[in-house]
Amino acid sequence: MEGISIAKLLVIAALIVLLFGANKLRSLGGDLGAAIKGFKKVMNDDQSVKPTTEGDDAAPAGEIRHNKD
Repeated sequence: MEGISIAKLLVIAALIVLLFGANKLRSLGGDLGAAIKGFKKVMNDDQSVKPTTEGDDAAPAGEIRHNKD
């Protein structure tokens, strides 16, 4: 079985442009780029924030005892 050639990719691209139109694809590409930039920004911000420990809140809870009525 033969792989996907350049000619086949060009035919597929032409069909996609005919179906959706160049303007729709251009706006879709811009939206996708903005979403990727936003995702990268959030990921970088998340990694730069270090968790803080405040007193006993960070300590393990230990053994839990239930009151018997």
